[in-house]
Amino acid sequence: MNSHEIDYEIKGHDVQFVEIELDPRETVIAEAGAMLFMEDGIQFETKMGDGSNPSQGFLGKLAAGASRLITGESLFITHFTHHGFGKKRVAFSAPYPGTIVPLDLGQIGGRVIVQKDAFLCAALGTKLSMHFNKRIGAGFFGGEGFILQKLEGDGKAFIHAGGTLVERELKGETLRVDTGCVVGFTEGIDFSIEKAGGLKSMVFGGEGMFLATLRGTGKVWLQSMPINKLIRAIAPMGKNSGKESSGLLNELFE
Repeated sequence: MNSHEIDYEIKGHDVQFVEIELDPRETVIAEAGAMLFMEDGIQFETKMGDGSNPSQGFLGKLAAGASRLITGESLFITHFTHHGFGKKRVAFSAPYPGTIVPLDLGQIGGRVIVQKDAFLCAALGTKLSMHFNKRIGAGFFGGEGFILQKLEGDGKAFIHAGGTLVERELKGETLRVDTGCVVGFTEGIDFSIEKAGGLKSMVFGGEGMFLATLRGTGKVWLQSMPINKLIRAIAPMGKNSGKESSGLLNELFE
C-alpha cells in the first residue's frame, strides 16, 4: 500500500523527539513505549502487524511479529490514528541521547537497512522486516549482529542514532567504521567485517579486533555514541569511572 503522507517537526537537542501532524484518518506506526504525547482525537491500537499489507492473515502477522522478536524488538507495533477533525499531533521521543534521522524512503530507493534498535516510527504503509546479513563474519563480530531490520515503502520513516549523526554518500568508495557505529545504509552498500590490522594492532590498538567495512554506492548513516558504548562509559566499573575522583588535587580536597 502507499504510505500515508505525514508532516513532522523534530525538536530538542541532546534528547530529541519528533512531533508528527496527522490529518483525519492518517496513521503513524511506532515502537511500543516510544510515544511522548498525543492530542485529543488521536487513538492508539496495539497490533501484531505493521499494517503495510491489509489483507495479511493471522499467520502472516504472527510470523512478522516473531521476526521482530528475533531482532530484539517488541512483538507488537502501536498504530496511532487520527479519528477526529482538523489537524492533530502525536510525538515520539528518542530512547537515549542522540539524533532522530528522518528518511524519505521514496527518495532513497524505497528500502533502507538499519540496525535492529534504530527504528522509531513511520507512516502507515511502511513495511518492517528482518534482513539477514549474508556474511557470517558480520554476524559473529559486527556490532549490528547477524540480523538487521529492513524498512520498505514510499513514505517517511524515522530512525535514531546515538550521539552525533554522520551521513556519508559513498560513490564506489570504501569506509571502515567501528562496528557499533553503523546505524543504517541504502541498497548498493555492501556491509562486511574485516580484521582491524595486524595482531599487535588488534590486541593493543584499542579499536577492537574487527572493523565494519562499507563498500559501494549509496548513503550511510553513522552514530558517534552507540548505546553499548554509552553504557560502558558510564558504568560504575567502566573506563571513565575513576576520572572524577582521580588526581592529586582531588585526593587533597577529599
